[in-house]
Amino acid sequence: MDSVRSPEWPGAPLGGLAGNSAAARYGTTPVTGPAIGRAAPPSAAPPPPYQPPAGTGSAPPPVRPPAAPPVPVKILIAGGFGVGKTTTVGAISEIAPLTTEAEMTTAGIGVDDPGVRSAKTTTTVAMDFGCVTIDRSLKLYLFGTPGQTRFGFMWDDLARGALGALVVVDSARLDDCFPAIDFFERAGLPFVVGVNAFDGRLALELGEIRWALTIGDHVPLVQFDARDRLSVRDALLVVLDRALDRATRDRQA
Repeated sequence: MDSVRSPEWPGAPLGGLAGNSAAARYGTTPVTGPAIGRAAPPSAAPPPPYQPPAGTGSAPPPVRPPAAPPVPVKILIAGGFGVGKTTTVGAISEIAPLTTEAEMTTAGIGVDDPGVRSAKTTTTVAMDFGCVTIDRSLKLYLFGTPGQTRFGFMWDDLARGALGALVVVDSARLDDCFPAIDFFERAGLPFVVGVNAFDGRLALELGEIRWALTIGDHVPLVQFDARDRLSVRDALLVVLDRALDRATRDRQA
């Protein structure tokens, strides 16, 4: 078998192309540059860093300090038995009010008298609780006291830390509110007398009620409807104003 010999390629002249090079065989133009590796990058300056277009909203929002929580203010809702304290708390509370109502029994006949106009069948045995936000800076926490004299021992605990009180009065049974007025006068706690208008009517005029209760002109006396949210709100705002006036005078003294 004959052997196969590679063709004799002519030798490359000095500085020229070899006879078996691709450029010599196929007539292509030789590529200048390094023999191996990647081509060297051009000597042009590098591109500028990326900048997001203006107005795209890519900038982070400004950091705002957290809003301060509202100042808690404790208000008592006091008064005699069956005058509308539980109704007052429930009418304005922004949460389901916490009540401690118990059914009235025959043992309370002659002791707990809600009046002839009342269809009351339950009584508060501890307290009522509700709350209402006045604005972003103020929130009221309402504590309704029991009206019976036998629960009077709880009043000292409920009054601790209170800013003021609303004494609810039934104009047809003024005697029932005397213990509450006496308590707040002795404690030195600012209070407002709110006459609950049962069926929208009062048994006495406000001037007659002030005289009968023997309260000074410095004690606000207002008429309100315990079933109406806005009416209760207005009465509580008078309590806040009375408490603020007392605090201002004490600070200036």
